[in-house]
Amino acid sequence: MAGMEQVDVQEVQVVVAHNERATLRVGDVFLKIDADQTRTDVEVEAMAMAPIPTPEVLWRKPPVLALAALPGTALGRLGEPSTASSAAWAAAGAAVRMLHDAPLPPWPGRSIDEIASRLDGECERLVTNGVLPADLVTRNRRIAEAVLRPWTPVFTHGDLQVTHVFVDGDEITGVIDWSEAAQGDALSDLAILTFGHEERLGDVVAGYGTDVDLDMIRAWWSLRSLVAIRWLVEHGFDPFLPGCEVDVLRSRM
Repeated sequence: MAGMEQVDVQEVQVVVAHNERATLRVGDVFLKIDADQTRTDVEVEAMAMAPIPTPEVLWRKPPVLALAALPGTALGRLGEPSTASSAAWAAAGAAVRMLHDAPLPPWPGRSIDEIASRLDGECERLVTNGVLPADLVTRNRRIAEAVLRPWTPVFTHGDLQVTHVFVDGDEITGVIDWSEAAQGDALSDLAILTFGHEERLGDVVAGYGTDVDLDMIRAWWSLRSLVAIRWLVEHGFDPFLPGCEVDVLRSRM
């Protein structure tokens, strides 16, 4: 209409969306919408405590949290070879070590009993519902049960997927999605970071800088797959894609 200014409306990109939460990107701003404000509380507090780069909180008006976009690109994607350098993966390992050396957050993570109970339940459903062959589940469950041992808790990110770590060249520019942060097993973070990218494990461990039990990391890979597959299927994701959760389980056979 004559006399009206034209407004430059940027494209709205849906980053992820399901019935629990959604993330939208508008220009250089991410809008996270979460039905559970406890997760958002954890995210905001964890980012404030973390000794590594995190997104800037622009504003919060429940159920929406607005975060500034990080520079750089994701370290990799599940099911695809990572084009990031070995130095970038080592830098990610060093950042994880810095996080693990930081003071603990005041809230606990999942207990060993809680993890064991979830593993039992998910394995039973996978077999009963015919999602996976029984021998594949049984073999990986035996491997996964190795993680059910006492550990010294550290400040863990809790969901340190490669898409949550951003790099620019060989440098880490930041880590996103802190809603699962808690006290936990250091090796679980290293396992999630290298999940589906076993060839990068050596780089990450080199950057992390201490002796790491590689068998325990592989046990966490099995556990991560077993407890995630049903949720992924129910929320519209495909764990059967090449290089994803089911392939990780098969590689343990």
